[in-house]
Amino acid sequence: MANLLEWSRAYGGRLNADDKNQRFAKADSLAQRLSAEVSAGKLPFLSMGYRARLEADMQAQLAHVKTFKHMLLLGIGGSALGCRAIQRAFAPSQDLPGHNGPSVWVADNVCAEQFEALLGRLSPKDTIVVCISKSGGTIETISQYFLVKDWLKNALGDAWKHQMIVVTDIAKGYLREEAQSYDLASMEVPDNLGGRYSALSAVGLLPAAYLGIDWQALLDGAASVAAPLTAPAPRLAEHPSFALAAWAHALMCKGYSQLIYFCYIPQWATYGPWFAQLWAESLGKNGQGSQPIAATGVTDQHSINQMFLDGQRDKGCLFLTSRKQAQGRSFGQDLPEKWSWLRGKKFGSLLEAEALGTRMALCKSQVPLVHIDTEDCSERSAGAMMMLLEAATVFTGWLMEINPLDQPAVELGKRLANTKLGAAGYTQEEQDLRSFLELPRDEQVF
Repeated sequence: MANLLEWSRAYGGRLNADDKNQRFAKADSLAQRLSAEVSAGKLPFLSMGYRARLEADMQAQLAHVKTFKHMLLLGIGGSALGCRAIQRAFAPSQDLPGHNGPSVWVADNVCAEQFEALLGRLSPKDTIVVCISKSGGTIETISQYFLVKDWLKNALGDAWKHQMIVVTDIAKGYLREEAQSYDLASMEVPDNLGGRYSALSAVGLLPAAYLGIDWQALLDGAASVAAPLTAPAPRLAEHPSFALAAWAHALMCKGYSQLIYFCYIPQWATYGPWFAQLWAESLGKNGQGSQPIAATGVTDQHSINQMFLDGQRDKGCLFLTSRKQAQGRSFGQDLPEKWSWLRGKKFGSLLEAEALGTRMALCKSQVPLVHIDTEDCSERSAGAMMMLLEAATVFTGWLMEINPLDQPAVELGKRLANTKLGAAGYTQEEQDLRSFLELPRDEQVF
């Protein structure tokens, strides 16, 4: 048994046999580019050359980290989404009534009310804080760092330094300076590893290990997918990540502007927002790309699925299931006659039936669909899926002839926000901000 991609309904709608046959046209030239970029260290999420150092750092940190009841994670975007997805998938008991084991709390926004609620309910002496920023200068995360640093110092005095870990660039940035100044514990975000590709580094795996999740299996699953791509002469045309990329690019070329990530593994639902950031921030460039839509089965059958089935024909679908999900309780034999066809069946059989029904309905509605069917719901399978989607995202960007590793529009918003807060050195942004705010407001009361 293995994780599978099923293509039988992928080239429907406006896609045709020609689109399928042309999907490998650029494979050879891109395989050469892949080898060059892996060798140059530009794709560390694929080569995973950081693994040995990560394993050593984990061994050094975990004994201390696991003495605390709570972990407070400070991070945003790629510094938080992977962690949350892994926690929800493999340590869901944290979110259930009566939990008394280790817990990870992710502060990934600048909502003062939510932040105060976290600090008000957590005990500083029972909390290890992990502050994550590759650059070491992400304003949302740094602002949280300042406040939590004071929170710890007020309760613990000089001992605050023993309850703060920074995950950042190994050589530069404000957080690295803080680590050096205060002798804080630290872990590395490797060079060229952008936030949305960093979940399978210390960024996502330190919290996972703290919770007792098999983080090595996540890495093993990812490595199994990456290995053929990092071989000396990668056969890109044969790799499922490139097939996905060619399909996604064909969709865009035929006017499909949205890509649904429909997850019928309920405990993996939070991988939807993780994928949405990966896809949107990597590929939304130069007026191109497709909008990712995270959907969860069966919940969204009863909401946005109406638009998928009967709205504009501008959507493709990645449809995720697993062949080994928990079946749960059986229905009794005393059900009313109206529901007699459920007698003796397992609760999990509903999920299987509804996944099949929704997949068929999407295909009947001419939605091009690739079915991702995992062998099980293990950490290894999740790591394989994550690597598959990360690699497919990069290759889609190459086919689009854009850079899938930067995020220039996002950086503009950050510069404007810093200017509004009073940061110096943003001359053009100051002019733009002034012009924007000088426009007369057109308001209507409701």
